[in-house]
Amino acid sequence: MREKTARIISEWADACDAEISIAVLGGAWKPSILSLLAEHEVLRFGELGRLLDEPTARVLTRQLRELEDDGLVTRTVYRQVPPKVEYRLSDLGRGALPVVDALTAWGGGYAAHQRGAVAPVAAAPA
Repeated sequence: MREKTARIISEWADACDAEISIAVLGGAWKPSILSLLAEHEVLRFGELGRLLDEPTARVLTRQLRELEDDGLVTRTVYRQVPPKVEYRLSDLGRGALPVVDALTAWGGGYAAHQRGAVAPVAAAPA
């Protein structure tokens, strides 16, 4: 687990659990990375980059490391030339998919509303 995540969990005794979710899932490309790994099961770094429309290598590396450190993604390194690294969802990562799907649905509704569409943003079911 990342230091930031551990600090939030340990120091925010009365924290809203949603804040923990945002700390783990928030960040450039993280929901998209999780969705793509769910769709493709296994992806290599270059494949992820192409599917994400070419984020910088630095940003993609950082997001993948954070997802790995927080236990949502597993990274498998094959000792060969050239090196081969594969990324997959862990059980925790698969468990986060309903949250990612809900964020996607809400974000689409919010964007439509802000663009002046007729339909208001739907509230999540309780």
